[in-house]
Amino acid sequence: MTDSSDDKKTVLITGGSYGVGAETALAFARAGYDVALTATRLENLEKTVNAVEAEGARAAAFVLDLNSQDSIEQAVAGARETLGRLDVLINNAGAHGRVPAIDITRQDWEHVFRPNLDGTFFVTQAFAKPLIEAGKPGAVVNITSTHAIVGRKVRVMYGVSKAAVNHMTKMLAVEWAEAGIRVNAIAPGRMITDSPSRQETGQNPDYIAQMKASIPMHRLPEAGEVAAACVFLASEAAATITGQILAIDGGLTVV
Repeated sequence: MTDSSDDKKTVLITGGSYGVGAETALAFARAGYDVALTATRLENLEKTVNAVEAEGARAAAFVLDLNSQDSIEQAVAGARETLGRLDVLINNAGAHGRVPAIDITRQDWEHVFRPNLDGTFFVTQAFAKPLIEAGKPGAVVNITSTHAIVGRKVRVMYGVSKAAVNHMTKMLAVEWAEAGIRVNAIAPGRMITDSPSRQETGQNPDYIAQMKASIPMHRLPEAGEVAAACVFLASEAAATITGQILAIDGGLTVV
């Protein structure tokens, strides 16, 4: 591990155990950032923490329950205190739900919306408030989904929750522009990662072939490609990019 310096930037990534979150942590470490990570269980972050530290960056791990305001405030404050500052937030954590619309209960709805929309907003607020008070810039990247852009069966809760985050991205981008806080979103298309929620489909060659056939480029995006886009949107190269929704989907949402 290398020592932190006052000018070394930091990133907080929610949902850093697997998939896009873990790949994004590595990408930021390689780009010279120190990295704070969250998950619902600390032990799930051990592999990612070790990988980040192997890249010469500091890593800090925190428990985060997106349904709890106390947990949100403690995790964000803990990350800021441990790393000394927070410059970038990647909102990657969330919940999935695959229930036919006609069968959705209020409990089902809240199970998805509370973390995906409410939790994402309040994590972002906790990240941005000290920056605004101190007059310091920052960058937020929300990981949403192509389900927020195009319709699909049995994805009403997830798609609508992510569509709300897409619009929240635009609203915050406008409200915080003068404060120097840029807010963007990335909407990945259908991916196969090591996340537990992707294992069933990831082991089904017929499903994968069907997905590829529906994509103009006939390939699935990879977690590393989403991670690279996160690093770009957080960088000075994207200094005037805010309020944008970047679909990484091989052309899925174009047709």
